[in-house]
Amino acid sequence: MIYILTGAVRTGKTTALLEWCKNRDDVDGLLCPDNAEGKRYFLEVKSKNEFEFETEFETEAIIEIGNFKFLESGFEKANDYLLAVASKNESQYLIIDELGKLELKKEGLHASAEKLISNYKSEEGRHLILVVRNYLLDAVLTHYSIVEYEILEKKDFENL
Repeated sequence: MIYILTGAVRTGKTTALLEWCKNRDDVDGLLCPDNAEGKRYFLEVKSKNEFEFETEFETEAIIEIGNFKFLESGFEKANDYLLAVASKNESQYLIIDELGKLELKKEGLHASAEKLISNYKSEEGRHLILVVRNYLLDAVLTHYSIVEYEILEKKDFENL
């Protein structure tokens, strides 16, 4: 089953997921919270390992979207992580936070999202949770040919 957590920018989607999965051992994937300086980083859900992907510096290859600069190496590591975790089949839920403008341009987390969405469409007993900004929802559904899914709101995590 594919679940989609959607909402406007800065409405607590990632925070809700952090809270939901903090005492669970059946969830893995990547969350994208902000650090103390307001820069986003990737957080491996199960291991709690963190790695950088938003930067102000151009010390290595970057991807720019709007005013933001992201490390290509961060996305490469994120895609590898998501694919590796999914192949192990150890978690009931896998989170991808988030799919947006980069993924619609086949950048960012597109490589893992494309493969995992295809795999989870017919998956029984395992679930993919995608975070998508509300104004991009239709474009993401079309881009990844998602027709069967359930929209989640923050309050819905009590019942998952």
